[in-house]
Amino acid sequence: MSALWAVIPAAGRGLRSARRAPKQFCTLHGRRLLDWSVEALFSAVELRACAIALPEEYFSGHGMAHDTRPDIRYCAGGTTRADSVAAGLNALDAAPADWVLVHDAARPCVPREDIQRLVAGVRETGVGALLAQPLADTLKRGDRAGRVQATLERASLWRAQTPQMFRIDALRRALARALDEGVGVTDEAAAMERAGHPVQLIEGSAANLKVTYPEDFALAEFWLRRQGRVASSDAPAARSGAGS
Repeated sequence: MSALWAVIPAAGRGLRSARRAPKQFCTLHGRRLLDWSVEALFSAVELRACAIALPEEYFSGHGMAHDTRPDIRYCAGGTTRADSVAAGLNALDAAPADWVLVHDAARPCVPREDIQRLVAGVRETGVGALLAQPLADTLKRGDRAGRVQATLERASLWRAQTPQMFRIDALRRALARALDEGVGVTDEAAAMERAGHPVQLIEGSAANLKVTYPEDFALAEFWLRRQGRVASSDAPAARSGAGS
């Protein structure tokens, strides 16, 4: 069976979180969001290793929780998500036919069962996939003046999540193609779709939120408590510093 690896692009600045440090290094219950996300992957499935693409100034691993772990590889990320994921793939000594899970650093609450269901679905069909949720909200398209232009049909629309799982060589080539053509892709599935690969949708859960805005830290704390990953007696600990 092909080996399973992981890549976490963590080179973004997270400006919308209104924190001094990049949001992936902000702490929640004494651990960085990045650390919670790494733990979620390793606790759910057997990984050969995980590559983490960091901002250039964090490349040395200073202040990271996993510096001494042989199954964690650090690399310098790029200016775009595609650059960072490509750098992470290159940091892994993986075979072309191996699989990789690409997960957001700011999705600390992804349920173990969701990851396992994703991996099982891909292993069964041999087709890459992403976790996603069917949209429940009514969607509006607006103009630059903030007026509604149209109401969109939501029946076939999904909210993309991570992890997303693809063959390593296929994903590497799809990302390289997008980068060479100057096309911005906001997730790995988009790159694979552009390259003509089929992509499955595996239903995920609301717990798998992406911490983006200041109020999302409280939601993440709620889900970590509900999942039993922090003790109910622990005090809230979302802070803005990166730590050392």
